Amino acid sequence: MENSPKLRGWLNRFNLNHPLVIAGPCSAETEEQVLKIAHQLKDTDTSVLRAGIWKPRTRPGNFEGVGALGLKWLQKAKEETGLMTTTEVANPIHVDLALKHDVDILWIGARTTVSPFMIQEIAEALKGTSKTVLIKNPVNPDLALWLGAVERFYKQGIENLGVIHRGFSTYNKSVYRNIPEWQIPIDLQNEFPDLPLILDPSHIAGKRDLIFELCQTALDLNYDGIMVETHYDPDKAWSDAKQQITPKTLEELTQDLKVRKRVSSNEDFNYQLKKLRTKIDKMDEQLVDVLGERMQVADAIGKVKKEHNVAILQPERWQEVLRRMIKIGSENGFEEEFIMQIYKAIHQESIARQQKVLNR
Repeated sequence: MENSPKLRGWLNRFNLNHPLVIAGPCSAETEEQVLKIAHQLKDTDTSVLRAGIWKPRTRPGNFEGVGALGLKWLQKAKEETGLMTTTEVANPIHVDLALKHDVDILWIGARTTVSPFMIQEIAEALKGTSKTVLIKNPVNPDLALWLGAVERFYKQGIENLGVIHRGFSTYNKSVYRNIPEWQIPIDLQNEFPDLPLILDPSHIAGKRDLIFELCQTALDLNYDGIMVETHYDPDKAWSDAKQQITPKTLEELTQDLKVRKRVSSNEDFNYQLKKLRTKIDKMDEQLVDVLGERMQVADAIGKVKKEHNVAILQPERWQEVLRRMIKIGSENGFEEEFIMQIYKAIHQESIARQQKVLNR
């Protein structure tokens, strides 16, 4: 698949003067609930009504969706409000049912994106249709797997494609339900700048008070839209209650969000930006130089360990370094997660270099 302005065709056809907004409940619960939310959304910036029909839960026993019955509710909501509709599909049976109920956009969930087998089956089931397909990132931070899923649909002739950034699973403590790992969608944008990119702040946040901040960050990074879970009574939602907001809150959120210009022709702006970027470039060079010196010390440590037949990994020392740097980082205004990511990468490189020393 090659980048092309044609990838934006389906999005351009909305003819919007604001980012695309997809909104609706995590799960379709009842016909009344779906219709009520749809009517509350129709006069907002929302263009597409979302609702989960089949809900793959992490563990069985929780509410797993109303099934195909909910598709009729989406169809009725579309007829009454004019909103387009979207739902998640996870297999060819879901695809067939969604197509029969005139669902406009199909999205692929994170748990499905990880399986090339399932992606291939769904892509083949959609062959010959003009439906728009949005692919969520896989649960694990793997850009190749994400793009591979997009390419499987493209190879089946599905040209109306986009991606949804919903964050990545982690064992580490985090303020987020799924950590954003912003660099991964940034790398995706660099490779396919015309592929529409949408944020799912609800699944990244896990709680509603972080949603605005995440949406603003996405717009600052040139995302094309947001998909936000909304419910008229979020606390009583049958699934993911803590991360849903009301349609009224969504309306206020979209009004408060700032859409940034991609570039500016202002001469003073460009001068100031060039000057600051020159500083950044110099600092980046210094950072790499310091890291190089640090790795030379790691090599020396490896030699000492080899001479005395000592294991490379020293867990107590590693924990000591991590605790100390998290503390220093906090004093300098850095989040713990940021410091951990940096020092895990440094530690992995140090281990790899010491391993080479021991194997000589």
